[in-house]
Amino acid sequence: MICRKVKANLENLLFDPESVPADVRSHVKECTACSQELASLEATMSLMDEWAAPEPTPYFDSKLAVRLREEQRSEPAGLLERMRARVLFGSNVHLRPIAVGALALLIIIGGGTYAGLMTSHPATPVKTSATIEDLKSLDDNAQVFQQLNALDQNAQDDSDNSSNDL
Repeated sequence: MICRKVKANLENLLFDPESVPADVRSHVKECTACSQELASLEATMSLMDEWAAPEPTPYFDSKLAVRLREEQRSEPAGLLERMRARVLFGSNVHLRPIAVGALALLIIIGGGTYAGLMTSHPATPVKTSATIEDLKSLDDNAQVFQQLNALDQNAQDDSDNSSNDL
């Protein structure tokens, strides 16, 4: 049996030996490294059972109340001081998942933009006939229309004059 798998069951072997499979118990009896690890855990647990928490001093509560009042009366810390404290003492917010999400979003946006630039082809102009181009240029040129109107007026005036002469 692999010692790594046995070491995962050592806590169960320490607290509830009946719940651990028999092959794990036999491995611990045969393997010196695993039996030493179990003995170390037993020694640690016995020390933890003997340890007693120290009693606080009689003035602990009053000192704590004074420090809390001082902190409440003190001026709030500035932005840089709060950031420094957050970096030094940590917070409940873990920044790693936020940073990973922001980086993933940046990669998605950047990749989409790059893919859009790579797939976009310049529009090829549609070829039109020369007649349509000439008509478009005539539509766009107001001066040409004025000259044509003037020629029509002159031609009409000439035809009126020639009919009056007859």
